Amino acid sequence: MQNYTLVQDIKVICVQAKSFPEGIVEAHTSLHSLIPPDNNRRYFAISQRNQEGQTIYSAAAEELNEGEAEKFGCETYIIQKGEYLSVLINEYKKDIPNIAKTFKELLSDPRLDPKGACVEMFLSETDILCMVKLKD
Repeated sequence: MQNYTLVQDIKVICVQAKSFPEGIVEAHTSLHSLIPPDNNRRYFAISQRNQEGQTIYSAAAEELNEGEAEKFGCETYIIQKGEYLSVLINEYKKDIPNIAKTFKELLSDPRLDPKGACVEMFLSETDILCMVKLKD
């Protein structure tokens, strides 16, 4: 585990999965049909628990132009700037269950922001950075 700093907030366009974990692939497919993969844009996944304890998962893409989310009929989310605890996973598609295991380890840290989300930053076709926000 290592610290990772986001120096500014990132506004993202979100497509929420209809269920978790079953709806993850469909959410990413829907997002990519609206916003095709592009080297100028960062892609994410965001998950949080709601008040009922259910995991809400969204595939997300960085909003590059004001109003893009509204144009696509999507919600937005702000990935907050600050310090995150992170783990890099190389070749993540070879061991998808490792993502959940990694977040379980990250979420056990007592320094976490209780209002923070689990964030996956897609660094490439094969690598992701799993992150959880630390208290300010």
